[in-house]
Amino acid sequence: LKGRGARRITSLNIIGAPEGLGLITRKFPQLEIYIAKIDEGLNENKYIIPGLGDAGDREYNTFE
Repeated sequence: LKGRGARRITSLNIIGAPEGLGLITRKFPQLEIYIAKIDEGLNENKYIIPGLGDAGDREYNTFE
C-alpha cells in the first residue's frame, strides 16, 4: 500500500494474540492498530486461547 502512495494505514481487528501483535508491530512500526480484545496467547497448535481456536478454519470451513 505504501508503494502505491498510501500515507496512513490502519488495521481494525476484533481479536488477536500478543504474539501476532508483536510480530506485526515490529514488521510495520508505522501501522495504526486498533484491536478490541487481546487474548491470552497461542497454544502449541498456534490456536488463539482461550477464545477462537483456529480462526482460519472457522472462517473458511476447513476443519480436519
